[in-house]
Formats: sequence, C-alpha cells, structure tokens
Amino acid sequence: MLIETGGIDRTNTLLIAACDAYTRRGKPTPPEMEQFEALAGRLFPTAAPQARAKGAAILGRAEMLSPMLERLVVENIGEDLNSFLQSATALSDQTMLDVIAREDIPAAAILATRSDLSNVVLAKLFQLNSRKVYRALAANPAIQPRGAYLSALARSAQMDHIVAESLAKRSDFDAALLAPAFFDLSDSDRIKVIQAFAHRGTPIAPISKTIEQLTVASADLTKALMKLFSENRRPEVTRLLSQITGLDEVRCGQIAHDVTGASLFVILRAFGCSAYDGLKVLIHATSHDSERSQALADFATLFGNVTPESMAYLMSAWRGEVNLLELNKPEYKPFSETSRRTPAATHNPVVDQAIEALARIGLRRAG
Repeated sequence: MLIETGGIDRTNTLLIAACDAYTRRGKPTPPEMEQFEALAGRLFPTAAPQARAKGAAILGRAEMLSPMLERLVVENIGEDLNSFLQSATALSDQTMLDVIAREDIPAAAILATRSDLSNVVLAKLFQLNSRKVYRALAANPAIQPRGAYLSALARSAQMDHIVAESLAKRSDFDAALLAPAFFDLSDSDRIKVIQAFAHRGTPIAPISKTIEQLTVASADLTKALMKLFSENRRPEVTRLLSQITGLDEVRCGQIAHDVTGASLFVILRAFGCSAYDGLKVLIHATSHDSERSQALADFATLFGNVTPESMAYLMSAWRGEVNLLELNKPEYKPFSETSRRTPAATHNPVVDQAIEALARIGLRRAG
C-alpha cells in the first residue's frame, strides 16, 4: 500500500532503506532473499531514476545477490556499473552474458579481468572485436592460454603490442608465438622469444631455401658485418642484410640499428654462425655498457641452445610465411629443460675471449 499510495518520495525512501537493510543483513536465508526479490521487483520500477541508481549502488555491495538482484543492479546502477562489475564477489554467468550482449566494451573489458569466468562467458568475450577486451584477457592470469583461446591471443599479439607485452610476461604462454611481434617487444622480452626456440625442433622454414642458395660462407658474412659495424656503417649493413635475407629494407634497418643485438643474433645464427664468430660481430654492433658481460654470456648460451634451423624459422615468421601455431604440435615442443639442480657454469671460454676483445676495442677507442 505504501508503494502504491505513498507517492514517489515515499517509494524512493523505501527503496533505499530496503536495499540498505538487505546489504547489512549479510548472508540472507533463502526465504529472506525471495521476499526481498519480490519487494525490490516492485520498488525499482516505481522509484525515481536517481533513487534507483543510489539503491542499486547500495545493493551492489551486498554479500550475496541472486541473478535477479544482479540484473536489477546492472540495469539501474548507471555510471557505477564498472565499479560493481569489478568489485562484486561473484557474478552469475547470465549477468555477465547480458552485459556482453549489450556490447558495452568498457564493461566487457572489466569482466575480462575477473578470475571467475566460465568457458561460456570466455567464449563470448573472445568473440568481441576489441583491443581493450583482448588486452584485459591477455593480462588475466586466471585464463589458461589453450586451444582456441591460445590461437586468438597469438593473433591479437601480432596486431597489438600491448597484448604482446602482456603475453611475454606470462610463464604459461609459449613466447615463440610472439615472433611476429618481436620488434614491438622490450629488449628482455626479445630474448625470451629467442629462448623459447631453445631445444626444440621447428617445421622447415621457407626462408631456408634462400639461405641455402647463397654462396657466401658464414665466415665471410661475419667478417663483412664486423668491418661495417666497427666503422659504424649501418646503412650499408641494412643493404647487405636486405640482399641476403629477403626481408624488407625497413626491417633490415631495424636490425642494423638494434643496439641490443637480439635481432642481429637471429640473423647470425640462422646463417650458421658459431658462438665465437657471432659474438665478435655482436661486440661491434651493440652498445658497450656495464651490462655487456652478462649480455654476451646470454648470447653465448643461446648460440649453443638454438639451432640455425629454428632461427631461420623465426626469420620466416617475421616475413609472415609460417603458421606459428604449428609449434603446438608435440614434435615441436621443447625437448629438454634446464634442471634447477644443475649448477650454472662458472665461466664460458668463448665469452671470456669475447670480453677480452671488447676490452681491446675500448682501449683503442680511448687511445
């Protein structure tokens, strides 16, 4: 009677008081929830918009909501919707599916960060053509990148560097699938991509034919590159790389000017360079700072752990010639892992020789 005869002001007051009482109740019994659903179902449609938004905001803080009460909150909470979707302890699949069906991208992106997503909800989120949603999905550790989800995330990483960066930081994502985004990644993440090719076979790379047809020996290649880098003739390095790799000139320019050496390592190893010859080139090509000793040690290890064939495959991925998802096949999975019990080598003779060469370069420049 109060709802029907008390006027809009009385209804507004009742709605806010009822929502507050329910929220304070804690965990309601089934009869209490049923009674409140009936009351809220009559109060919300009758109250003024401002009161509905306030009541929904209060109700959204309740410890337990039924799907019907969740729907009332979502429909009436207004601009506080995203806060509710983020902070709600639990949400029913139906509520999340209703939000996604509205194609409210900011709200869907909030849902994509939740840890309680069912496969039904995830499937709908992955169907949304939105960078914001995919960035949230890529950064959500509760989502296991498997099957269709893995494929979708890998494709998204090729088009969005933020997705690629998020995936590179995940231990449960095969960094080899980020090969097409290699040049969008940070220095350390580029190394992760290369390391992901360690101790694993790869399909035959289309670029392998190009490498086989070249008459230049790896020793001649390293000698030429070392001379050009030592004289800082990087534009000529760009042209040389363009001629021997078949990569476009813009990409070769990026490789020639990459002072970290990660992309140049890929080229050197793909052409069969040994650790000793390859490190001599990298010394001249990379920046000389306090971290070079460790970087050289990392590259020396990579020369031993990745095959020329796998780096040729990585180069083919840069050219968009391969389907990286083939790496998920059992025969292309990494076949050995470094044991935690195996002590790290105290020193590497190849690295020691390279560091001595690096020191001589520094002395000559200082003189």
